[in-house]
Amino acid sequence: MKGPGLFSDIGKKAKDLLTKDYSYDQKLTISTRSATGVALTSGAVKKGGLYALDVSTQYNYKNTLVDVKVDTDSNITTTFTVLEVLPFTKTIATLKLPDYNSGKLEVQYFHDHASLSSVVALKQTPVVDLSASFGAHGIVFGAEAGFDTSAGNFTKYNAGVGLKKPEHDVSVILADKGDTLRASYVYHLDEKQKSSVVGEINRRFSTNENIFTVGGAYAVDPQTTVKAKLNNSGKLAALLQHEVKPKSILTISGEFETKALDRTPKFGLALALKP
Repeated sequence: MKGPGLFSDIGKKAKDLLTKDYSYDQKLTISTRSATGVALTSGAVKKGGLYALDVSTQYNYKNTLVDVKVDTDSNITTTFTVLEVLPFTKTIATLKLPDYNSGKLEVQYFHDHASLSSVVALKQTPVVDLSASFGAHGIVFGAEAGFDTSAGNFTKYNAGVGLKKPEHDVSVILADKGDTLRASYVYHLDEKQKSSVVGEINRRFSTNENIFTVGGAYAVDPQTTVKAKLNNSGKLAALLQHEVKPKSILTISGEFETKALDRTPKFGLALALKP
């Protein structure tokens, strides 16, 4: 899709560097694809002493993607994604059983210099989320708000600004109804943006709390990437990600408290196998 991207894309690069693929569970995912284009994915996760299993299938027909997921809690989630119902739009409908009240309908609109998104919960008194962003030449301004029609009040209102250039990504977001200020800076060490460093500060005004986090990712070779992050409370995390074969990824991650070494470190292992 064209345009400046959605409001949720502001600061996304920093968020991905500091959170994406960090997991402290044991997870196995196996994906296959039939000759007719149907994709089948099976997943198993061990969290503590509990196991969770799920199976999902995806089918793509012209401009429509259908995704059905069933898990061991007897939840059935169906997602329909349709492109270009109207020009420059993307429509996403999600239905979940047995909790049918958790369904939602999202419509996204992308223009050269602006993007809009509207999400409505599929229930009698829905929560409505609206977001908008506009910009050009790498500069983006955006805002979002959520309104609960049953309670008659706002559930959220946030605003932000972002600057994207080939060598860096800067964002400042005022979130949590103005209570949190989040600023981040990402510097890319190579043209393909495979190796980067990031710094982020979160300031919560109501508690006078500051959280500083630094981190980065480094591509050791085309198949191997290492990531690490450290915040001012002494929490250190790192991961190693290796492509064991094309599209199949092994991820090993860990976290421990540098100021409380007596605490048990966390470790995670994830293997995603694709044909």
